[in-house]
Order: sequence, then C-alpha cells, then structure tokens
Amino acid sequence: MKLDSIDVDTAINNVKQLLETERDLSPALKSALEMLLLLVSVLLNRVTLNSKNSSKPPSSDPNRKKGARKKSDKPSGGQPSHVGKTLLKVEDPDEIEILTIDRSTLPEASYTEDGFEIRQVVDIDISRVVTEYQAQRLINEKGQRFVAPFPKAVTKAVQYGNGIKAHAVYLSQYQLLPYKRIQEYFADQLQIPISEGSIYNFNKQAYEQLAEFETVCKENLVTSTCLHADETGININGKGHWLHSASNDRWTHFYPHARRGVEAMNAINILPRYQGVLCHDHWKPYYRYTCTHALCNAHHIRELTRAWEQDKQKWADEMKQLLEKMNKAVHAAGGILPDKQVTFWTTQYRALLKRAEVECPPPDKPPKVKRGRVKRSKARNLLERLVNFEEDVLRFMINASVPFTNNAAESAIRMTKVHQKISGCFRSTEGAEMFCRIRGYLSTCRKQDVSATQAMVLVFEGKLPDFAL
Repeated sequence: MKLDSIDVDTAINNVKQLLETERDLSPALKSALEMLLLLVSVLLNRVTLNSKNSSKPPSSDPNRKKGARKKSDKPSGGQPSHVGKTLLKVEDPDEIEILTIDRSTLPEASYTEDGFEIRQVVDIDISRVVTEYQAQRLINEKGQRFVAPFPKAVTKAVQYGNGIKAHAVYLSQYQLLPYKRIQEYFADQLQIPISEGSIYNFNKQAYEQLAEFETVCKENLVTSTCLHADETGININGKGHWLHSASNDRWTHFYPHARRGVEAMNAINILPRYQGVLCHDHWKPYYRYTCTHALCNAHHIRELTRAWEQDKQKWADEMKQLLEKMNKAVHAAGGILPDKQVTFWTTQYRALLKRAEVECPPPDKPPKVKRGRVKRSKARNLLERLVNFEEDVLRFMINASVPFTNNAAESAIRMTKVHQKISGCFRSTEGAEMFCRIRGYLSTCRKQDVSATQAMVLVFEGKLPDFAL
C-alpha cells in the first residue's frame, strides 16, 4: 500500500529483513519492534480504507476527487428525449395588469388599437388563510336553542387547519428540518405561532393515520418478485438501535428496533413470509429465511478493491474486472443472458476462482487441535464466499428482476444518515417509529408518482393514495 507516495509495504519488509539480520538486539527489544510494525500495518490498513474499497461513505473520503468522465458523442445540453423544466406561460393568469402607452411621447399621427404583447411573471404569495365558521343559532318560543352543526374536523374555538399540519410534517419528515427551524419558518413567513409540541402532535397524528397504509405496504412487499433488504445503525436517546428497510421499485418500509438480527426481522414480519428473491449484502441472518437469495456485487467490488490495494491479491483485481464485464453484458442483452452466455461467463468465473485458490490458500491448521473455525484473512473469507455462494452472486445474469447490486436498499436508508447528521439522534423510540412510518410512506409515494406535498395532504384528509386502495 502507498501513503503520500510512500510504499509502506516495501518499507516495512525492509525493516523486518534488517531485524532478522541484526544479531545484537535483545529478544525483548526485537519483540517490541515487531509489535510496533504490526500495529503500524493494522493502522495503515484502516487509514487507507475509503468508499471504493470498503463500506465507508464517500463523504468520509479525505480530499476526494471526482472520477474522470468519459467524453460523450452526444452534444452538450438537453437531449431530444429529455423532459425540460422550462417556465411556460399559463392560459389563465391570476392577475392582469394593462400597460398603456403615453401618447404624448409618440410622434403626431392617427393610431388604432393593435392588441397586446404579453409577458408573464411567475411569483408566490406566502400568506395565512383564516376561515371563520359562524354557526347559526335559533331559539324557539320555549327558550330551546338550536345551533347549526360545525364541520366534523372543527372541534375547537381556534385550531390549526390540515394545510398547516401537512406542511409542518412535510418540512419535518421530508425536508428534515429541526422543530426550531420550522417554528421560525411559520413565524417569519406566515405570521403563525406554532410550538414544538404542536409539530410533534402533527407528526404523531400522521403516524397514526398511516397505520393502515403500513399494513398495505408490507403485504405488497411480501408478494413482490424481488425484495431489497438492508439495515443501518441509528441513535435513540443515546443508545444504539437499528433501522431495518425492505423495499422494491414500488414500495418502501422502514422500522426501528433495538436488535439487528432475526429477532427484529421476525417482529417486522416481512421476511418470514417472503418467498421471492431477497437481495442483500450477505449478512448471515438473512440466510435464516427460506427464500431465494441474491448478493450485492457492489459490496463484492469494494472488497475486491481492498484485497488488491492492501493485500496485493491479483485474483481480486481480475475478479473485479470480470464482474464488471458480466454486468455490462447483462445490460447489453436487455437484463438477462441466454444460456450460452451464462455458461461462458460462469466458466470464466470458476476458472478464476480456481487460480485464486493457489494465490490465496486456506490457513494452515494449528498443530494443536482447537475448537471452532481457523481464522482466515479478509481476502480468503471473500474468496470462500464467492465460491460457496456462486448462484447467489451470479443470479443477476439469469433473472431479469434481480439487479447487479443492492443499491436500491442503500439509497432508501441514505436519508436516515442525513437526518442523524442534522439532529444527532432520535429523542425517543416513538419519534423513531414516527419517522420510519412517515418516511416509508413518502418514499413509496414518490416511487408511485405522488408528490410529497400531495401525499401529506391526503394523510390529513384521512385518505389513502389511489395506488394503495
């Protein structure tokens, strides 16, 4: 490995050779120096990890550079198939202002009207709307009083309308603004006082309204052809928890749990009932379920990159290139390969792994029999996974619904990390549950071409989107 143009591996090997030839060193000093070299190697292995050879996010890469883009044959600018976002004139403007010519500025002549040249300015008017309901009262000759009924949702002398509730939840759960910022927004832009407690209550109301939707979402995920699953750590009031996600191209479900493994997945009750193809990152608890499995090759490529850069495993670099070629071939074939090509690529895959066995052999068994499995290097563990789970690694070649990576699941939970960067943590389990249910609903609506604003309005009107009915 190299650090600041220094070949660290070569330097460490040179020091080790010098230690072997030095006869005057005491055993204690020699052992101490060897320990220091070991620590240097371990620390450097961690320092040289980045988003391309590990699961670290790109934001953690120091001084990261954008990859060079290949020059395209297409002309610059929007392409013919691109749907533009150009501002267009509207047929029915809200206001019309007539501009007349000061005729005193014109040369003397006889003029007749010739129509108008039109230009439009699109702007916004942020203002509050207060609706006052005046219920008629009648009294008969016996003194009995009768009052016209108010709308069912109008229960207090003064209350917030559904528009404010939907907007506050949209800002909180979709735009991820802290409660204090939302307070300031309503006060500055709309002159509406609103407390943190009210915003919390709006979120809670949306959470309760979406209980039926969550059930519908889970049932659709259980019956889907391909399902993406992933989990990520979250902080709830200073304690580590896990956010579990299950998603496909139409539906998204999130759920927080204190556990990461089977206990949490059984509580969510999606995977125990699922019988399609489950795409994941080879975390072992997923294999406790009897569905078909597909492994994320983006993870494999990052691990292969690390094995090549840090361990100098040549087979790893070759396997990385082979997997990328397979992916291109699948795309070129329209999502699934014919049997002849599957056989061709599988043969190359197996031949490369067979050569890798020579370069990266299993560890020697210790002279004394020990219980359990002998510890393997990271490169060896990766090699054994590629051998033992060949069908799951290559399933993307034979099933059009199975993608090359599990990036769909990673994209789904990415905003959770953004939320934690902004807020630090969830203050309570209830708050995490509200975030997960509402965020899963909004993610699903976007996949189904329902805007986040429209989705939140439907929630407070007590309706479900058409696709969920």
